Amino acid sequence: MPSINEARILILATDGYERSELRVPYDELRKRGADVKIASPKAGSIKSWDKKDWGDTVAVDLLASEASVDDFDALVLPGGQINPDVLRRDDNAMRIVKDFLNSGKTVAAICHAPWLLIEADALRGRDATSYWSIKTDVTNAGANWKDEEVVTDEGIITSRSPDDLPAFVSKIVEEIEEGAHKRRAA
Repeated sequence: MPSINEARILILATDGYERSELRVPYDELRKRGADVKIASPKAGSIKSWDKKDWGDTVAVDLLASEASVDDFDALVLPGGQINPDVLRRDDNAMRIVKDFLNSGKTVAAICHAPWLLIEADALRGRDATSYWSIKTDVTNAGANWKDEEVVTDEGIITSRSPDDLPAFVSKIVEEIEEGAHKRRAA
């Protein structure tokens, strides 16, 4: 059970991530002492989506193909419509998601990012939330969808939107400090 100031956290994203849903966890977790890295299927930098247009960029620390669950304590999946839709079609991105789910380590998905959990078949029989427009996707994947700012089920954290970021980040810290969770494999 690492304390947050010793935790190593991986954020998985690509072009089209919702700006606040990457930047706020990245900045807030680093302020609390965590070592936060960004992985992507592409090298260099990735571009955010900021409300209604392309936003700024963030540097990629490592390729998704190089990322290992053994090097991190938690996985954070920012949303946006584009980002998770692209990632769920990428074999290396899905390998990372499944490896974290299978490890019992904290996995946190916000907004549209539960699409990645759906693709990994990780929501069946679990409590979860998401952006309202994918509620049907989440329930069709077998989850018990809840309209709450943050929902946690055995170390799998889900939130609805950027409005929920303070609760989302706080729950990430709490779950990391609890340590790995026993759960069924994805």
